[in-house]
Amino acid sequence: GMEGLAQRAALLRESLGKSQAATDAVVSILGSFDSRLSALDAAMRPIQLRTHAVRTAHENIDRTLRSADVILTQFDRTREAEREIQKGPNENLQGFLDAVDRLRSIERFFSSNRSYSSSDRVLSHVNGLLSKALVKMEGEFQNQLTQRSKPMEPDRLFDCLPSTLRPSAESRSEGGKHPPGGPQSDNHETAEAAVYKPPALIEPKFVPLLAKLAQQLVQAGCQQQCAEIYSEARASALESSLKNLGVEKLSKDEVQKMPWEILESKIGNWIHFMRIAVKLLFAGERQLCDQVFECSQSLRDKCFSAITKNSLATLLSFGEAIAMSKRSPEKLFVLLDMYEIMCELQTEIDTIFVGEPCSQMRDSALSLTKCLAQTAQKTFSDFEEAVEKDATKNIHTDGTVHPLTSYVINYVKFLFDYQSTLKQLFQEFKREDGSGSELASVTMSIMQALQNNLDAKAKQYKDPALMHIFLMNNIHYIVKSVRRSEAKDLLGDDWIQRHRRIVQQNANQYRRVAWSKVLQCLFGQGLTSSGGSGQVGSEGGNSSGASRTAVKE
Repeated sequence: GMEGLAQRAALLRESLGKSQAATDAVVSILGSFDSRLSALDAAMRPIQLRTHAVRTAHENIDRTLRSADVILTQFDRTREAEREIQKGPNENLQGFLDAVDRLRSIERFFSSNRSYSSSDRVLSHVNGLLSKALVKMEGEFQNQLTQRSKPMEPDRLFDCLPSTLRPSAESRSEGGKHPPGGPQSDNHETAEAAVYKPPALIEPKFVPLLAKLAQQLVQAGCQQQCAEIYSEARASALESSLKNLGVEKLSKDEVQKMPWEILESKIGNWIHFMRIAVKLLFAGERQLCDQVFECSQSLRDKCFSAITKNSLATLLSFGEAIAMSKRSPEKLFVLLDMYEIMCELQTEIDTIFVGEPCSQMRDSALSLTKCLAQTAQKTFSDFEEAVEKDATKNIHTDGTVHPLTSYVINYVKFLFDYQSTLKQLFQEFKREDGSGSELASVTMSIMQALQNNLDAKAKQYKDPALMHIFLMNNIHYIVKSVRRSEAKDLLGDDWIQRHRRIVQQNANQYRRVAWSKVLQCLFGQGLTSSGGSGQVGSEGGNSSGASRTAVKE
């Protein structure tokens, strides 16, 4: 057993020896690989470096070529734009504007790429071209506006009005520039609900080009020049349109010195002119401003204010002259017409004349509305006072209706055509307690003033019977007229019944006074007849004649 164990141990030692030899051989081989790889890496390093350098060079070349291509493209675009700028905007306005846009793009490119050696030189050249283009654009903007801004003919404006407000064909053929006849209030509701179509002040196809020119000028910092060019051209066209329509520049002294017949006609025309100016011409100018200066809200308001300032002032000045003129009853109705149109237009004025530059114009329009209301209200008071203090003594001997009565009644009846306007007017003068003057109370005051005057006039009759006939006839006329008009609903049944009682009272007084004379004559005749039988025939005949005379009186 020991020998076997010894043999196995010897075999194990031999096997371990061989394994160690194999390990040493592998280690030797691996050591030789490491030295060879190190030598290979050292040999490959220069090649790697050269390869990286070549790749970097290629990338740089590609980047440079791309940059050069971009720069060359910009140069080509510059030359193309320069050709368009040299030709000017006359031949091809859109092409000229596109060329300016290209130059601005080129300018932005080289401004953001200052590292290019040619950037400064190109920028100088581009800015020079833009300066030339700017001068030509200003000239073209002015030329376009001058050519396209033509005054509107009255017929074109009339065609934009609702049919109820257009002058008749006969009136147009006779050169008439006034609206159809009749009180303003007749068409008031229709006028408010009617649709107005502002005319195209410049042909629509040219407006986008004007907008692009304006945008270029604004971008170039020429807002002031652009605004002045536009405002001057459009203001001239607007003023000419109003002149063609019939608007006159009259001083307040000229207006106040005019005969009433002429002035009344001009007031009717002024109402028509205000409606056309605000709803058509001013509205059209606002629309055009918004389109041309879409790029700048401040320029829209500034230009619109400059364009319409003088025209609006001319129209408002006439209204102010009327409002400040000497008050008289016959002016009340035209004052109400003027107040009515200003109220109708006030909302549109506030909408059209929007923005800070137009604030004074809005205030001027509102001031005229209030001034007209105040003058009309004072005219009411004057009328009431004039009725009560009327001192005419030409009373009829038969006690019929006095001219003052028919005048006042017709005046009051005509006022009821302006009920809505008068209610709005009285609303302006409400007292702080909120009661205010209403149309009913004002009408009652006028009626009371008339009655007071009639009472005074009745005292001019020496015969008491005629005095009562006079009062009965006049108050009966008043009651009958009120019952047949809209005043009935306003004054109420109590007022009518009260005045009918006054009529009846005067009728009763007339009968009493008239019959008292008859009774006095009969009583006197009876006394004379019983005085003596010898003179009955002669005295009786005289008494009978006296009785007939007394009854006639």
